Amino acid sequence: MSTHYDCIVVGSGHAGCSAALAAVEAGCTSVLIVEKAPREWVGGNGYFTAGAHRTVHGGLQDLLPIVRNVTPEQASKIDMDPYTVADFTRDIMRLGQDKPDAVLVKSMVENSREAVEWLARIVDVPFILSFHRQAYEVNGRQKFWGGMALSTEEGGKGLIKAHMKALEKAGVETWFETPAIRLRVEKGTITGLVVQTDGKELNLSASSVVLAAGGYESSSELRAKHLGSEWKRAHVRGTPFNTGDGIVMAQAVGAKLVGDWAGCHSTCWDANAPADAGDRELSNQFTKSGYPLGIMVNIYGQRFVDEGQDFRNYTYAKFGRQILLQPEGCAFQVWGADMVPFLRKEEYGDEIVKKIFAGNIEELADKLLEKGLKDKERFLKTMRNYNAAVQNHRAEHPTLGWDPAVKDGLSTQSTTVSLQLPKSNWALPIDQGPFLAVKVACGITFTFGGLAIDPHTAGVLSKETDAPIKGLFCAGEMAGGLFYNNYPGGSGLTAGAVFGRKAGSQAAKLAGKLAK
Repeated sequence: MSTHYDCIVVGSGHAGCSAALAAVEAGCTSVLIVEKAPREWVGGNGYFTAGAHRTVHGGLQDLLPIVRNVTPEQASKIDMDPYTVADFTRDIMRLGQDKPDAVLVKSMVENSREAVEWLARIVDVPFILSFHRQAYEVNGRQKFWGGMALSTEEGGKGLIKAHMKALEKAGVETWFETPAIRLRVEKGTITGLVVQTDGKELNLSASSVVLAAGGYESSSELRAKHLGSEWKRAHVRGTPFNTGDGIVMAQAVGAKLVGDWAGCHSTCWDANAPADAGDRELSNQFTKSGYPLGIMVNIYGQRFVDEGQDFRNYTYAKFGRQILLQPEGCAFQVWGADMVPFLRKEEYGDEIVKKIFAGNIEELADKLLEKGLKDKERFLKTMRNYNAAVQNHRAEHPTLGWDPAVKDGLSTQSTTVSLQLPKSNWALPIDQGPFLAVKVACGITFTFGGLAIDPHTAGVLSKETDAPIKGLFCAGEMAGGLFYNNYPGGSGLTAGAVFGRKAGSQAAKLAGKLAK
């Protein structure tokens, strides 16, 4: 067993794999990934994603060469606007209330297209156009919306499968059930890592260590400490092994912490899903993102968010928090019969989620009482007021048509009736049975606070000097400063690849093996 490596990566998720592969590509000849989880939990949170990658692109023709699911005939029926550097930057900054580190954002955004190209060509990630998640058929054409178009075959499962094949081909070693214990440091320079294997500590030496071990979302204690006591009851969407170990290790060698330590990525999640870890089989299918097509009410029958505030991929990462803040931390999503066909089958299929059907609203209310609804009359009043508001708006704006691929302006607000909490787009009356409801909770994905990194090298910054700690790098969800409060869907995987590549390249440079 070797104990010296050019580069050691902590964590086998998307960012860690990207760093390891980039290190080999850049010239490293001995790269090791250490992972505290067992082999069957390989892939970190990346495994549990939909595989979505948000990237700058020039429109359909720019992306066609790297996707595998579009025929020429299909391509002729696709509408997809370009997504520019300015668009991507604006989305991160507006959702983050202008708090994200602008230089870090710039580095991620400007390197996004090159990163997905690298994933497609070098890692052989099976990219597809995300018809099932990011497009609606309108007048016979597939209209992409929300600035994002790329996903992967089999979602996160396909993404991690591609990484595993690439790592094997590149000769990267992976040690499972090998938690990192502490960083080795001499005169301010990282010289390796101490791990635990077979119950014993083992000293490993390396000219660089890349931390890609995720945040602390899997620790109920740390969630309560940083996010608030109510977060103890949040469901963990992904790996149960992200408990903040890497952050603690980095702090011990003087790393600087930055970012939104009170914030996280949290979604509408199946209330009946496992509480403390994701399901390796159903994975992301526990997401329940169909709320823009209907409404959400709490157990007292009251709406609590504007379901049509923005496209789903700009609101889904913050609405989990809003559900958690409701009484008992749960809610119901409700639709009429006309919207049920538009719900994604992978999330709302009969074998995926417990459905509550009813022929009329009164019957639906009675059935919801059995599932936790506390106030039937308030629920019925909410439905009546919502439907009346929608009808009044439609009467004033008879030329407006429903279009899920744009912000269509169909709302609850008119000169005669306006709800205190509007639904700003896609507001259709919920008056056609059979009606459908599902119960949802909050699923936490990852935490936003993390380590300060150099935007150009992914080097971890020192708390004392603000300069990079030589030999220490960070990528993925451990890095702080990029997201605050909210998050444009698909940005996390892209950031993992961008900064993972930077870290791997720097590792080869430190090892003196930079490829010519």
